[in-house]
Amino acid sequence: MTQRFFNTSGPVVPARHYSIPPLERFDLDEVLRLIRDERYFVLHAPRQTGKTSALLALRELLNGGGEYRCLYANVETAQTARGDVAGGMEAILAELRIRARIAFPGSGLEELARWALEDAGAHGALRETLVRWSTADAKPLVLFLDEIDSLVGDTLISVLRQLRAGYDERPAAFPQSAILCGIRDVRDYRIHSDASKEIIAGGSAFNIKAKSLRLGDFGEAEVRALLGQHTAETGQAFTEGALAAVWRQTQGQPWLANALAYQACFEDRAGRDRSRPIGE
Repeated sequence: MTQRFFNTSGPVVPARHYSIPPLERFDLDEVLRLIRDERYFVLHAPRQTGKTSALLALRELLNGGGEYRCLYANVETAQTARGDVAGGMEAILAELRIRARIAFPGSGLEELARWALEDAGAHGALRETLVRWSTADAKPLVLFLDEIDSLVGDTLISVLRQLRAGYDERPAAFPQSAILCGIRDVRDYRIHSDASKEIIAGGSAFNIKAKSLRLGDFGEAEVRALLGQHTAETGQAFTEGALAAVWRQTQGQPWLANALAYQACFEDRAGRDRSRPIGE
């Protein structure tokens, strides 16, 4: 069995990392209801909180149930395009094709997106792709766009408006539900448009948002449960003072809690001796 450890980089992989189950980090019943009710909504939280881990776990749940096709994509690769909408859309469509190839091999989704930019232009390519994908299979399509607020200027405006433009065609010809994930709520976006020389509010560019969900930090019981996994697997205990100190110093911020525990148990030479408890 591989020794698990406290994760401080990238999404959680439960087989490799001590972790609080990602689907327990939010109200799963509410999220599933929003998807079932064909809603578009936002999941936001500060960096290194566990947003991507939650989305990936939710994707596996939805695809495993057989009712939906759920596609996750990280659109951060389009950040460098800034206000170049054509360049941004090319990067986003490339990411969608790659993710479709991995998630649904042999489905033909990759090919359906290949010529969208040429056929529909930069300001219609994303919508065209999602229409093609949605109508290619009877199962409703659910879309997760991660790092959405990494996009800049007119590229972000175009993505939001293309999603809004196809919204009334759901679920037969557009994603039944979509989650936009980032650091901020879409209502807080203030986007400078180079094309129109004005500031566009995210709430006006994406006025189809049904709800904003915020992924919170760990509670004290979750911090103790996280550290308890290490004790259960290695026999190395944390003293009560150490457990209290981790909570006091991190207040449950997931990256901080993991980083402090990793330092104590894996980087500190004395801490690597599993016969010695971790003290305050």
